[in-house]
Amino acid sequence: MFKYIIKRILIAIPVLIGITILDFLLMNMAPGSPLDMMRNPMVSDIALDLKAEALGINLPIHIQYIRWIGQLFKGNLGYSAITYQPVLGMIKDHIGPTFLLMGVSLLVGLLIAIPLGIISATKQYSKADYAVVTASFFGISIPSFFISLLLILIFSVKLRWLPSSGMVTLGEDGGFIDIVRHMILPTTVLTIAVAGRNIRYIRSSMLEILEQDYLRTAKAKGLREFIVINKHAMRNALVPIITVIGMEIPVVFGGAVVVEQIFSWPGIGLLTMSAIMNRDYPTIMGLNLVAAAIVLLANLLTDIAYSIVNPEIKLQ
Repeated sequence: MFKYIIKRILIAIPVLIGITILDFLLMNMAPGSPLDMMRNPMVSDIALDLKAEALGINLPIHIQYIRWIGQLFKGNLGYSAITYQPVLGMIKDHIGPTFLLMGVSLLVGLLIAIPLGIISATKQYSKADYAVVTASFFGISIPSFFISLLLILIFSVKLRWLPSSGMVTLGEDGGFIDIVRHMILPTTVLTIAVAGRNIRYIRSSMLEILEQDYLRTAKAKGLREFIVINKHAMRNALVPIITVIGMEIPVVFGGAVVVEQIFSWPGIGLLTMSAIMNRDYPTIMGLNLVAAAIVLLANLLTDIAYSIVNPEIKLQ
């Protein structure tokens, strides 16, 4: 296991380097630049040239990349072109709320999807199966921004039960209860999407396992259905389910961008949208690099989880 982890980490290094090259090229190919945000009759061309020199964007692109990657190896992701703050510090300040929102949404979504998927598979073609599958399709089909606006309209505008934006109430210390109240709406939106996507996968995995001969043998021996499903079938169905969970982490991370923007949640998503709108390229590149690292880490943890769930799987 240790050798496998080291091997995967060594493989991830050139992948990350390739991502940095692609990331840097795409940012430089994008229309506009941070200087375009400064152009107005009150700013002279000399001031723009000085700003370009300060940002280093007047140099050839390969020199810019070498300088950027050199600072990256030192743990420096550069400085924001808008706020002039260290990009790494900005990411550290915003990544905690995003992980909190993602973690709770992913956990609650899976706690809903796994039992519903099992029920749907064990009661195939029943009313419960049709109801679960229909709810799953609704969760997948309805856009997150529409659900967000609908929940804000009902629970914030009409009923005034829950806050519609932020992580804490302005002017207050922001205790546990206050944070939970602010989390309910954005977490609900992401949970609906997570549960909707995963119910179908879990149902398909369970249906495939339930058709195996060893389960028929277990039933023929007189084992209770609860033990057959939860001890024998579920353990073998966990491998494809873990794959789905591993794929879900970057999907939730990307979906949080829209949800955080709508609910003004102070996480990575809100920071990303702000950087894009202001053409803050150093911040965008730093965020893309962090997102790539999270995806690679999720894939590594998924592979490790395979061997834990099923010892017959040998990591080569």
